[in-house]
Amino acid sequence: MDAPRTHLDSENTRNLALAVIATEAEAIGALAHRVDADFLRACEHVLDCRGRVVVTGMGKSGHIGGKFAATLASTGTPAFFVHPGEASHGDLGMITRDDTVIALSNSGETDELLLILPIIRRLGVPLIALTGNPGSRLAREATVHLDVSVAREACPLGLAPTSSTTAALVMGDALAVAVLDARGFTANDFARSHPGGRLGRRLLIHVGDIMRTGDAVPCIHATALLRDALLEISRKGLGMVVVCDDSGRVEGVFTDGDLRRTLDRGLDLHRLTIGEAMTRDGFTGRAQWLAVEALELMESRRINALPIVDDALHLVGALNMHDLLRAGVA
Repeated sequence: MDAPRTHLDSENTRNLALAVIATEAEAIGALAHRVDADFLRACEHVLDCRGRVVVTGMGKSGHIGGKFAATLASTGTPAFFVHPGEASHGDLGMITRDDTVIALSNSGETDELLLILPIIRRLGVPLIALTGNPGSRLAREATVHLDVSVAREACPLGLAPTSSTTAALVMGDALAVAVLDARGFTANDFARSHPGGRLGRRLLIHVGDIMRTGDAVPCIHATALLRDALLEISRKGLGMVVVCDDSGRVEGVFTDGDLRRTLDRGLDLHRLTIGEAMTRDGFTGRAQWLAVEALELMESRRINALPIVDDALHLVGALNMHDLLRAGVA
């Protein structure tokens, strides 16, 4: 065996990388005219599936198949991956008559897949095949065949699956997204299957889930003196105090910014009531809002804290930017 190469030819490496990208881009471009009647039939089989979509493939095709199954599952189509080698040793029992099978094989002649074809046929389930060989046995026996053949692999030896796996990946994505749209799958649906991700947090967390309530909310009566309001701001640590009437209805808000403006006016701070210094008709939020809606309001208006009110404008909570950061929304 030759010794490992120790010198990198920068120009040659760059040219080779560009050639790989160009070759794989060409393979993707060739798929456009294959989004045809067979592609639509494949989408219909997936949409009509009453069970789950079972994806299978060997080697590099299996890796693509695993990603394909994960994409389907996260976009509203129950799906999972079955290794064809394990399928012939018991895992085939995972497939039911309500399922749809999608098999990936560049050659269409993968032994492990061909071995389980008779069982799939006896179950009577739709079989969608993605191959690079329309004349292969897998392609011929499939209910629907999607042609993902490529002119050449991007590997300079023409051996390592590169363009072929990229083509299969993109065709799988095209099918998954087409089905997603046909189902009317929304961003909220996506968030429900991704509750731990940033998108899930942004689309599932409501203001009421993270706002401060009860004694943690800075609140004072309009007749209170400014110094009392400053103590309330200091105790609650939100950088504001909400001014309410006897019924708890919000009349205004006093923030750090209002304090600076009050100082600039040269008023008698010892006698000044908070009702005289507060900002009336300030911005408020609702507990039923998505937290991201509150974030957008606060960012657009450059405010760091927000009173939360009910429909009658009674104070029910408060929220600041730190709360949004802790919740992973901001």
